[in-house]
Amino acid sequence: MTICVKSEIGQLKKVLLHRPGKELEHLVPQELERLLFDDIPYLALARNEHDTFASILAEQGAEVVYLEDLMAETLNADSELREGFIREFISEAGPIAQAHSSELYEALSEISDNKEMVLKTMSGFTAAEMNGRLHDGPLSALTRGNRHFVLDPIPNLYFTRDPFASIGCGVSIHRMYSATRCRETIYGDYIMKHHPDFKGNVPRYYDRTSLFSIEGGDILNLSAKVLAIGLSQRTSPEAIEMLASRLLWDETSEVEQILVLNIPNIRAFMHLDTVFTQVDRDKFSIHPEIFNSLRVYDIRKGSREGAISASERTEGLEAVLCEALGLDHVTLIRCGGIDNIASAREQWNDGANTLCVAPGKVVVYNRNYVTNEILRDHGVEVFEMPSSELARGRGGPRCMSMPLIREPLNA
Repeated sequence: MTICVKSEIGQLKKVLLHRPGKELEHLVPQELERLLFDDIPYLALARNEHDTFASILAEQGAEVVYLEDLMAETLNADSELREGFIREFISEAGPIAQAHSSELYEALSEISDNKEMVLKTMSGFTAAEMNGRLHDGPLSALTRGNRHFVLDPIPNLYFTRDPFASIGCGVSIHRMYSATRCRETIYGDYIMKHHPDFKGNVPRYYDRTSLFSIEGGDILNLSAKVLAIGLSQRTSPEAIEMLASRLLWDETSEVEQILVLNIPNIRAFMHLDTVFTQVDRDKFSIHPEIFNSLRVYDIRKGSREGAISASERTEGLEAVLCEALGLDHVTLIRCGGIDNIASAREQWNDGANTLCVAPGKVVVYNRNYVTNEILRDHGVEVFEMPSSELARGRGGPRCMSMPLIREPLNA
């Protein structure tokens, strides 16, 4: 079994993470907005927090694997992949990297250890690190100096949820919304195509070369047959239509229904899982601010091969979820409770972004103490992790994890 994720809450057995690396220390104030950060995390403490996160997952029975290790194993298993990977990576790194492609290729090729080389693609290259290889034009040399990046860092990598999504026994490899994150999907593409554990075993429902953006934070496996997808700042309706057509008509997929939740198109609500996650069979964490604006659409198979149909649901979200999951009742647990200030503050710090490790057991940030206590009051077991640095990247425990295997839910 290579990929098996048919719910949001089944016992987590295998999960993909990325331990924050040097890429965070390559964040500088003038580049924060472009690189999608609001602040600069302190790497040493961010790593400690992330290690605690990984330890919690392991203690709860999950095998933790790391993106950097899987990518290095992929290259170790087939040495002929290395050159193509480096060249593809440089070709997608923007105009400065492309202008110095031969120098970058030489610098990366000289790193003999594949894991070290992979980590360097993640952390980036400054001009100063190129050891005199660069020959900038006279104006570029005067205005840029040697501190600019020839190969940009990829600081969002520790949010492994977004570049691809596990759906049933397959995956969707995504086209990312922001150019600064597009290279993240190269790793998943190579791993799923070439790693010995995944090669030839994983159906693909979406591809990174597609025209329209979709990200994993917007994809929730409600059951083997029902998927929820957020129509958000980072996931377009065209991408949802393309993914829906593949899932509903592909013989390897069990998905029969897709619920599209249209959430406000703002950075604070960038993905569905920042405002809505499942915490138990009949319980969901939700940010109350979306209640008045949320619209829900239902996608099913159309009347001809490959076609889909879509309709708007007029019932409340609770009724839609009850029908989709075959339940008599669901509970929507408000992030921050009835306190509007606590709700806004804790949603900003990912209070609604929970990671379920088993039914009724979730990993959360310790800073969201109001929401965490409300979850406990609803019978949810809460595992708190430190969050002073990791939260600066605007993502929580669910954002930082990509489940690869969950146990099936018993009826």
